[in-house]
Amino acid sequence: MMPTPTPFNWFSIFALGLIWGGTFMVVAIALEGFGPLTVACARTTLGALALLTLMRVMGRPMPRFSGPLTGYLLVIGILNTALPFALLSWGQQYVPSAFAGISMAALPLFVLPLAHAFSDEKLSSRQLTGVLLGFTGAIVLIGPGVLRLGQGAEPLGQIACLLASLSYAVSSVLTRRCPPIDSIVMAALTLCVGSVCLIPAMLIYEGLPTPSDTRSTAAIIFLGLVPTALAALLRVFTIRTAGSVFMTLVNYQVPLWSVIFGALILNEVLPLRFFAALALILFGLAISQWPSLKRIAASFF
Repeated sequence: MMPTPTPFNWFSIFALGLIWGGTFMVVAIALEGFGPLTVACARTTLGALALLTLMRVMGRPMPRFSGPLTGYLLVIGILNTALPFALLSWGQQYVPSAFAGISMAALPLFVLPLAHAFSDEKLSSRQLTGVLLGFTGAIVLIGPGVLRLGQGAEPLGQIACLLASLSYAVSSVLTRRCPPIDSIVMAALTLCVGSVCLIPAMLIYEGLPTPSDTRSTAAIIFLGLVPTALAALLRVFTIRTAGSVFMTLVNYQVPLWSVIFGALILNEVLPLRFFAALALILFGLAISQWPSLKRIAASFF
């Protein structure tokens, strides 16, 4: 039986949507004073330290590292932290933060066909319709940019953001197949893997970071602590008390908040195709997750 969401569960869902939706705006601010690899590395390293501290405070022990578990943690750490964080930071140098947020809305639509191919979660005809509609939205989102490859960095920045979403999707499927491990511990260890990957990359290509303006520095600290440590704690609490189906409501909020923050705070001028793409992606997401949405509505009303 599906758990009945409490008022605090609804607050947590709203808070997670707000936090993760605002992350792209904060990345854009951090990039004003630091290079993309420095932003990705600092975000990952600070997040790892915060979650390792959280592990200690909550009394979560380290797991027994078997061969399969270690392999999964290494691959997931690269695909869920190092690679997407670097791709998003690099891509956001050339595209609006709202573009990055909308591209993340396609994540569940990437997960469905991947799960169909590599797990026992088979794609239904309804889900396939939703996936195709969502992918149409992704094509609209890129728009004519794909025809301008090799003519400036903007098309590559757009592709980098969508590849980050794909990387998250692959890591999501691998996470489902990973041997059992505490969620907080897994988040901390995969961030440690990402940090180990990004530190040498940052040093080689951008060198040691030098102090920048207060605004960019504060943005980096925020990225490491709030969307990582605090959000991880809220995510685990919400899934355990209200279920993973209820957690899917975050997917609908993130792109909306990214558009709002980008337009109102960063004064980004967004073309109409962004809003058309957002509508198509969210509609495709709703079709693919329709049974889950009905169960959530039934529990609420």
